[in-house]
Amino acid sequence: MVPLALRAAASWPARRWGAAAAAAALTALAVGVPTAVIPTPLFSRAVATPWWAWPTLALTALLAGLLLATYVRAPAAAASAAEAATQWPSTRRSSTRLGTVGGALSFFAVGCPVCNKLVLLALGTSGALTVWQPLQPVLALASLTLLAVATVRRLAGEAACPVAPAA
Repeated sequence: MVPLALRAAASWPARRWGAAAAAAALTALAVGVPTAVIPTPLFSRAVATPWWAWPTLALTALLAGLLLATYVRAPAAAASAAEAATQWPSTRRSSTRLGTVGGALSFFAVGCPVCNKLVLLALGTSGALTVWQPLQPVLALASLTLLAVATVRRLAGEAACPVAPAA
């Protein structure tokens, strides 16, 4: 399934690669700034950023950029949007869900454990440090896995069932 996905991405026009780059940059900012992985004067962390947060943020941005770019129609396929909407609807929906959950998990994975109000309400400060913080690397792996599966599914679907240009 992965070779199909690579074949689909290799045939992308420049417009799609531009969308992937823009989506990756926006994802990095949307996840990295509020979690203070990317230092800004807007947000701060009470707990130091762990070493694995940087690769997690980078891979999240890369995978989310590729995934979001799969939703950009190629110019030839734009005319046959109605035909494309009827193809593989359950795969599209499940990929969308996987991508959404994966993106949300990455936000919780790289965030400061004691800066997250939901975690503090549920577990308190000591629970955030003793229960939540050790779970964050697991959440990071889960989020990256979900994003990767969603991306490969979308790309493999493009390669296996391309939309023919309208006559």
